[in-house]
Amino acid sequence: MQKRILVVDDDDMNLARTQIILEEDYEVVLAESGIRALSILKSQKIDLVLLDIDMPLMNGMETFERMKEFAADIPVIFLTASGEVEDVVGALLLGAADYLKKPYPPQELLKRVAQEFEKK
Repeated sequence: MQKRILVVDDDDMNLARTQIILEEDYEVVLAESGIRALSILKSQKIDLVLLDIDMPLMNGMETFERMKEFAADIPVIFLTASGEVEDVVGALLLGAADYLKKPYPPQELLKRVAQEFEKK
């Protein structure tokens, strides 16, 4: 059975690009907001979350904190365009599994996702 990855990003191009990279090896579920992501996490089995930090309404950090209330066992890899040290450090301190700076090479995304699944 394929692993299911939830990709959360407010940019349609980023969602499409990430889906194309992952869909050969994984089942990909897309969410365009943190609010939608939380709804999906409550109703579907998800094995890993790729979460954008900078989103309107509810950013990735807030989404991650709310997610931990009911889905703390699901690993999260943060995706960030900013590369701000405090964003990355904050995400890792909150318990994120990893982070990737956008734009990332497709092979790097696949490698990080595979490494995360190997931990289990």
